[in-house]
Amino acid sequence: MAKSEEAAKLREKQGLKEEFIEFINRGSMIDLAVGVAVGGAFTTIVNSLVNDIVMPIVGLLAGGVDFTGLAIRIPNFFGGQDEAVIAYGNFIQNVVQFLIIAWVIFMVIKAMNRMNRRRESRKAEKEEKAKK
Repeated sequence: MAKSEEAAKLREKQGLKEEFIEFINRGSMIDLAVGVAVGGAFTTIVNSLVNDIVMPIVGLLAGGVDFTGLAIRIPNFFGGQDEAVIAYGNFIQNVVQFLIIAWVIFMVIKAMNRMNRRRESRKAEKEEKAKK
């Protein structure tokens, strides 16, 4: 390989490195990383809320049913020892978790929109006063 080709590849690698660093340092990328970290922590809290508080109460209201144990077992008709387990209780629990997460996200966005409208309203009032 000629020296000029090696130099061109080295410049390309350095340019790629700089481009990658610029991509990482953009605010949106940092915001995304923070959002994923907070979302993971929030999911843990919601899972605990659903598993430890909501579902036991729902189970009591439903006659003492433990939803995590609800399943349909289908024997293996082909002679094997294994059976298929359809864990619909876990599915119900995951649906409840999803609904709680969706509700909380909806409420947070609703509150943010309300704050943004108030801020825009105040800004418009200040601009209106400044014109007079």
